[in-house]
Amino acid sequence: MKTLLIRLQNAPWAWLVALLLGAITPFSLAPYHYWFISLLTIPLFAELLTGQTTKQAVLRGWSFGFGLWASGVWWLFVSLHDYGQTPTWLAALMVMAVALIMGAFTAVMAYVYRRWAFDQHALLSFAPLFVLFEWLKTWLFTGFPWLFVGYGYIDSVLVGYAPLVGVFGLSLLAIISGQCLLSILKYRQYAWSAALLVLSIWGAGFALQYQTWVSNNPQQPLSVSIIQGNIPQDVKWQLEWRDKTLAIYKSLSASEWGQNLVIWPEAAIPMFQYEANDFLHEINDLATQHGSAFVTGIPYADLSQLNAEGIPPFYNSMAALGVGEGLYWKQRLVPFGEYIPFEAILRGTIPFFSRDMSSFSAGNHQQAPLTVQNYRLGAAICYEIAYPELTRHNAKQADFLATLSNDGWFGHSTGPHQHLQMVQMRALETGKWIIRATNNGISGLIDPHGHIRYRAPQFERTVLRGTIYGVQGQTPFSRLGNWPILIVSFSLLAIATWRNYRRKHQITPTTLIT
Repeated sequence: MKTLLIRLQNAPWAWLVALLLGAITPFSLAPYHYWFISLLTIPLFAELLTGQTTKQAVLRGWSFGFGLWASGVWWLFVSLHDYGQTPTWLAALMVMAVALIMGAFTAVMAYVYRRWAFDQHALLSFAPLFVLFEWLKTWLFTGFPWLFVGYGYIDSVLVGYAPLVGVFGLSLLAIISGQCLLSILKYRQYAWSAALLVLSIWGAGFALQYQTWVSNNPQQPLSVSIIQGNIPQDVKWQLEWRDKTLAIYKSLSASEWGQNLVIWPEAAIPMFQYEANDFLHEINDLATQHGSAFVTGIPYADLSQLNAEGIPPFYNSMAALGVGEGLYWKQRLVPFGEYIPFEAILRGTIPFFSRDMSSFSAGNHQQAPLTVQNYRLGAAICYEIAYPELTRHNAKQADFLATLSNDGWFGHSTGPHQHLQMVQMRALETGKWIIRATNNGISGLIDPHGHIRYRAPQFERTVLRGTIYGVQGQTPFSRLGNWPILIVSFSLLAIATWRNYRRKHQITPTTLIT
């Protein structure tokens, strides 16, 4: 095995192997759930970097990252081509551009790994370095927090760690486990210690599954109806579909008034709030008369803040009416979807860059939860739920969470399934029930253990009913966030750096004394 790995490392076509390893890694995530794949692909990628020049490492790192993103987010092609009217060749080119840009994270990681000779202590350094670059994707350049290794392990016993260390902790433990398994094959003299470490990690994960951090408060049940309108994405914003859309949602909701909460998805009302005043008053009256809270996604124009040209800022918002109150403005906007970077240059070049609803502003970071009945609802709109720290922040003062989305942009691709898997992880991390209301699926109610208790079928116009609860208790992740795993990762890298320094300068305990 060791000889085979050495030959692979030195092969001139090793970058193609890295590309292939990256391309098959997303199969460890939803909807495939072959989590064990990343136990093989990530450690093999680490082996391809060992002993290489920094130039070779960067090429292989970029190849792995490109394969990962080109394969993992191909649903962007559906958005661009099927609904953005972008030509096939250009849509494919744009997806490749995203893969190249995001692959740069792995390229830089590979450079650091070799430049500072971390590969000399791979078991100490590779996993924490990989995880730190995953973490960078949650905030650098507004972030694109997708395709994290840890998400796949919701379906394994490592899920027991999620309420303690979150998705990055699962990534770290999974990668270390995979490296240990590979080292058993590569270095037989370390087989017992590597096997013991793997058994310890996975055994503790198994035991932690039975640790209860939070529990449902039986005094706080909340009956919920999610209205899934299944409005075709290609007609959603057409003026002639406005009244049709409102009629569909109103009709589906008619039998649901009397539930504690009736909830519609992101931008279910396809017009600004001032244009829908009469309709909102009507729905508000219906909800109030029946003792229901009503929550919906709706674009919001702040007419009190006109600019010099008389144009107000626009917000992607979530509003509560009836026996509910509050307004939430989305904080993390989707590049090219809700705002256009370099707008003066790009807007008008292709239809996708000239769509309606692509000029939103971001809401501030200190927004109070919505109130629903006697509950506090922590809000997340669309891919905001992919941000662990943002979700943790919004969950702190909330009794439960609700995320509204419109995954119609992604058609029958893997996108909605990956998105739902992230919601499951956020439920585990925060220890809260999460309501996920979407236009065409996947809508569901997820419990604090990450289990999908109620689920609506995709691409159907339907109502999903269920009950959620306020919870008692708090997860360690809710208290500490990502700090423990960041500290562990930096500490492991510091130890590897010290060991490299000691070896380079031949520092021994004796030389330290003298």
